[in-house]
Amino acid sequence: MGEARAVMDRLTESLTSNQDLKVVADLFAVDAVAITPDGGELHGREEIVAYWRTMTESVPDATFTPSASFEFGDTAIDEGFYDGRNTGPIQLPTGETLPATGKELHLRGVDFAQVKDGRIVSYRLYFDQMEFLGQVGLLPEELA
Repeated sequence: MGEARAVMDRLTESLTSNQDLKVVADLFAVDAVAITPDGGELHGREEIVAYWRTMTESVPDATFTPSASFEFGDTAIDEGFYDGRNTGPIQLPTGETLPATGKELHLRGVDFAQVKDGRIVSYRLYFDQMEFLGQVGLLPEELA
């Protein structure tokens, strides 16, 4: 196992098993860039940790089950399922906050982490936002 794989595995563990945002912060370079479907392009460790804080607060019991894991040079890639229950407020990209729905989530996603000198410098997360909104009950019935 290389450095990128080890860092990605620590990130996943820190976001699910023990939800340790101090470790998450330490895993990202100060000037890291992250791209997420719901948060857009995030610049710097502080913005990235703030994004993950909203996710861990909205789904505090989250788990991630990988279906495929890869490492190519300085980049680790995971595909799998993010599961949990929405028991905390949902932060919308508009800045609005919605109360918890109590609904279960089962989302397929993929993330890429490029690592240099033991820290993530570039991170990309992909998941279907419509699927997320449907699962937490936030879509009109005709779209769900």
